[in-house]
Parts: sequence; C-alpha cells; structure tokens
Amino acid sequence: MQSQDVAPRPATAPGPVVDVEQAEAALVEHYPRLVRLAYLVLPPSLGRNRRVLTAHALTQRALPRGRTPGDASAVPAQRTAEGRDGDPGYMYVRLQVLRTALEAGRPLKPKAWPKRAQLPPLLPQVWGLRLFPRSGGADELALDQRLSALSAPARAAYVLRGLEQMPDPEVRKVLAAVGEEDPAAALAEADGIGAEQYALLTSPEFDPCSLQARPPDLMRRRQHMKAALAAAAAVAVCGALLALPGDGWGPDGAAAPSYAQNPSAQAALDPDQLTLVPAAAWESSARTDFSVWPARGSLTGDKALLRRALAVWARPGETVQVSATPGTPAGAPPGPPQLLYADEVDQSRVVLLYDGLRIVRYAEPKDGTRGAALDFARVDGATGAEANAVVVGRSDGNVRYLTAPWVRTAAVRDLLKSAAGATPLKRSADGVTEPFASPAQQTGECRSWNALELSDRSGTRLTTDLGELTPARLTSGRPGQPHDASAETWSPLACSLAAVRGQGVRSVNAWQYARQPLPHASGTADWLCTRADTWRGGGTRVLAQFHAPGQPYAAVAAKAENVAACGSKDPHVLAGVLWNSPTGDWYLLAAGSKDTASIRATGGVSGSTRGNLLVVRTEQGAQAGLKGTLTDGRSITGLR
Repeated sequence: MQSQDVAPRPATAPGPVVDVEQAEAALVEHYPRLVRLAYLVLPPSLGRNRRVLTAHALTQRALPRGRTPGDASAVPAQRTAEGRDGDPGYMYVRLQVLRTALEAGRPLKPKAWPKRAQLPPLLPQVWGLRLFPRSGGADELALDQRLSALSAPARAAYVLRGLEQMPDPEVRKVLAAVGEEDPAAALAEADGIGAEQYALLTSPEFDPCSLQARPPDLMRRRQHMKAALAAAAAVAVCGALLALPGDGWGPDGAAAPSYAQNPSAQAALDPDQLTLVPAAAWESSARTDFSVWPARGSLTGDKALLRRALAVWARPGETVQVSATPGTPAGAPPGPPQLLYADEVDQSRVVLLYDGLRIVRYAEPKDGTRGAALDFARVDGATGAEANAVVVGRSDGNVRYLTAPWVRTAAVRDLLKSAAGATPLKRSADGVTEPFASPAQQTGECRSWNALELSDRSGTRLTTDLGELTPARLTSGRPGQPHDASAETWSPLACSLAAVRGQGVRSVNAWQYARQPLPHASGTADWLCTRADTWRGGGTRVLAQFHAPGQPYAAVAAKAENVAACGSKDPHVLAGVLWNSPTGDWYLLAAGSKDTASIRATGGVSGSTRGNLLVVRTEQGAQAGLKGTLTDGRSITGLR
C-alpha cells in the first residue's frame, strides 16, 4: 500500500567538497541503483541492448576528475533506507549520471560537435551477444510503454519520484542542476503516470545488472566474419612470432600475462601448494563446512589444468567471462586455496576452489581455453545446510550440483506441485547430481519451481537455485527461530522467489504472521512474510504476501529492501491489500503480527481497529497508508 503522506526532508548544509575517492565509494556501493536510474532515463528508442551498455558506460564515467566542490550541494539530502542520507558523494555521481543520461537522449545538432554521451559507448562492449534485462509481466511492459511516450526530462522526473523517493521540490532542484530549463513542465508531464506504478521501477524488467543473453543476426554476423578472416590470420601470425617461450603466457591459458615476482603471490598460484583434504576427514571433524570437503574428481592430479585455473583466478584475460554475486570480491587468492573438485562436466573441464571466504568455479571448454569462465560467490560462515552443495555446471536450462560428502540422498521437487512428491536424483561416485531444470533460468510465466532436497543424518533440507554457485536455503517460522521448511509451506510462495534471483541470497524465510477471516463468510486468508537475507548482510528483500482461500499462489501486498521488519532484529510486520469479495464489494484488508495492538488506515481510506486485523469497506483503486501500534506502545507503519 502506498501512503499519500510525504515525510519532510531535511535541509542541506552548505556545499561539501567531493573528491574522487568519496565519489568512487558511493558509486561502488550504489552502482546497481545508479545504473537502473540511467537505464530508465535513457530513451527506449536506443533498444534494450544499447540502453544496457550505455547505462553502464555513463555510470562508470560519473567520477570527478579531481576535487569538485559545489555540485553535490545542489541537491537536498535524502532520508532513505540504503545509507545514502546526506552522502555528498552519492548526490554528486547521481547528478552526473542523470545529466549524461539526459544528454544521450538529445538529438544531434548539425553544426555542433556531439557530446560524449550522445555517441555509442566504446566500453563496455559485448561481442556476439545481445544483452537485455529479464522480462517482466504485463504491468512492467505497460509501464515501459508509457515511459517511452514521455520526454526525457519527464522520465527523469518520474524516476526520481518513484525510484529515489524524492518530493517535487527536490526533483525541481535536481532537474535545474542538470540544465533542464522547465522542471515544472517535466513534473506536470510525469503526472500522467500514477504513483501506484512506482513499485514496478524496482522490478527485474528495469534491472540492467541482471541480464539475459541472446545471439544477434547470425547470417549477417557470418558474412562479417568471412570478411575479417584474412586480417585475423595476419594478426595470428604476428602474434605467434611475439609469443613468449617456455614458462611464458602459454601454460596460463586464458590468464592475462603476469610480471609479478612476489613469492607469496607465486605460491598462491602453485598447484602443488593447493590444500587437499583427505576423503574421510569430515567423518571425524566437528565441522560441517567447506573446509572439510575432500578433493574429488578425476582431474585433481592434472597440474596443468589446476595451474590455468589459479592463473585465471589471479588475472583473468580479456576473453574470460567473469561473474561475481553482489558483495563478493573478485581478487586473487590471498594464499594457496583448497581444492574441492576437478573433472569434466558435460562439455567443460571444471575446477572448484575455496579460500575460506569464497567459492570459485573455473570452467574451460574441453577443446581449449578460449571462452573460459570464472565465477565467484561468498560463502563466509557457511555451515551445515549452507555448505551442502555447489553448482558444477549449467547447460540448456539445467543445473548440476556437487553435494557435500555427508549428504546421503538427493531429490528434486516442484514446489508448485508439492503433492506430487519428490523425484530422486542420481549422483556419481563423487557426489555430482544428474542435471535437472533450474528455476534460475526460466523466463515467462511461472509454471514450475524446482527445489533441491538434500538429506543427511540430521534431516532433510530444502534449497533452490537462484542463479548463484550455492543454492539458497528455504526455511519457515518466526523470525529468529527458523526451521527447515516443507514444500507445502513454500508452494503458494515459490514464484515470488524470482524477485531475488542473482542477488547473492543466502536464505529465504517464510513466516505466517496472521490469519484473517474474510467478509461475507468467504473463508480465511493467510498473511505471510518472506525475507531474503544475503551473504553480504545488506540487500535484504522483504515481501508481505496475501494468500486468499482457493487461490494457488499468494499475491504480493507490499515489499521493501534493506529493512529490519520481518527479521530477528524487528520481528514485526504490517501490510494491507485491496480485496474484491465474491459479491463485488471492495475492502481494505490489513494485518499485523500478533503483538499489534491497533491499526489505523490513513490517506484515501479511513478506518481503525483494535487488534492486529483491519477490515474497511472502500472502493476500487483507493490509495491508503497504514499505521499501527504494538503492545509495547511502539508505532509501526505499513511495509512498502
């Protein structure tokens, strides 16, 4: 539910000085939000692929060349939940990103040099692929079409209102600061799209950091390749003449050349220094984490492969596809890491390594090293169920896992068909599962959602693939007291997991915090809260969901990021939804956790109740805010 009240914003102190280090820290911390801002403001006529690349290029060029006073203070400080409150570095880079995104949408003038933002970006570039964000639903498509009909300043005004949660006076200042002549007209034009669409701006449809890849026009590409073969052959001959002999670049495969002679760095790249845990070490250890995983696979003795994997980890070459979950450092190993696995998987040779903080997966084609991939994922503090499995391969929408040595059985279960039971998964002698369909790569309508069930001596754990190297654990129960979840608990909630794919999620807990009898004796609805916690601590996502009787899936009533609600530090939640009864009457339904003493509706709907359940008759499309009081006297607001 969206409240119509706007909290007052604090005034800004006189202009601070922003140096490059301060701006860089803000850019790195808030990079996904800044790229999303640029993507939304850029003209849709560029096409989704070029918008993605241009958004990244403009954001990466937002740093000042030196100490830049004054620019940051042009924008009032904001009260947000993401640590951007009054940060002059963030305000500076946001201003630069917005300015260049608006410049990129302006037409070229016949007698004037084009500005840098108006030209296609030199970097980043992706050859042989077209990149675009994940497809959203009908609501996101409709919003994208309506945004494309706005002028660039109006799009910027709408995005600043909805994504940055800025009131109109601040939006006017920002637009004036980036050179727009009529901010008021831009705001008036943006009024054509209602505030109820703001929440859609955070959907995967508009996330240029979570991308899908498809090939371009293959016939045209083939023609261009033929034209380039002669030149490529000449370059290859010259390159062969310049290649270093002996212990030069060759043994390192796809790694970039190295000139470092640091002894400790060289030791970290020596395959003979890798830590190899004995096969039975886990049986006598009190630990159940990656440190007691034995080295498995038929290629653990292939020193050339291991050397290439370590070298690429330390300095990946230009042809290596590198990925890292949010918050995961992608630097070289601090010392000799632990070898977990080395073997052939499908059409690749795969090496899994662990350095105490990260799992690193190196994969190269069987017929060479060109097209090698390097993936990083944080696993610090992983133990028990969180250290039960690691991805060894993905192909054709399927995924394979290497399971922990203490895992006794593995099975796959479709959460949307929980009554159908689990299907056993065959595993190799090393613990590698047979492939099964991954929900992390499915697009379009959510018709199934596979979860991985792993059993050991202590019980059965439910996990799911969210696009990371390690699956996310699914739990249920009151915050602070989660327990292993059943498939039945997650059946109406499974499709909502798509909102946290690729976010570095460690675990997702589902909590039924209230049950509400519906008007007209229409049955009893469940109110549930799901909280996705990440390996990096920040970036948590909370969804309040309403599950009406007879409906297969729960509906998302409210969502928030980086909040304590529904967690162990603040085990409270309040949310509301507009519900249409079988008789055609509309109601505002709201529910809080059991320790909610009273609830009051504000804005377009007026009503209050004692206790944690509110029912108020209203009209379709009504806008309302929610305020509640806990039994200890503390006030809470509706999740949003």
